Amino acid sequence: MPNPQTDTKPAVLPELQLEGVWRVVVLNDPVNLMSYVVMVFKKVFGFNEQTARKKMLEVHEQGRSVVWSGLREKAEAYVFTLQQWHLTAVLEPDEAH
Repeated sequence: MPNPQTDTKPAVLPELQLEGVWRVVVLNDPVNLMSYVVMVFKKVFGFNEQTARKKMLEVHEQGRSVVWSGLREKAEAYVFTLQQWHLTAVLEPDEAH
C-alpha cells in the first residue's frame, strides 16, 4: 500500500509552463465608437471605467492594446467573445513568459 509520507511524486509543471502565456490583443478599427469599446471591455473583462477607458485609448491611439494574458484556452475564449461583440481581437504568444 502506498505511504503518503514516504512516497514521492515527480514534480508536476504548472499548466502555465506547459502551454505558455498568450495575449488577447484588441486592434483599432474605423467602425466601433470609443464608448462602445469601453462598454464591451467592462462587460467582458469586468474592468472598471478607468481601466476600460485606458485600454480603449491604447487601442485608439496606438492601434492595439493587450487587454488580457494567460492560458491559451481562456485567451481563445476571450478573443471569440470580443469578436462576437464585433471588435477586432487576435491571439498572440507572449514571448516574455
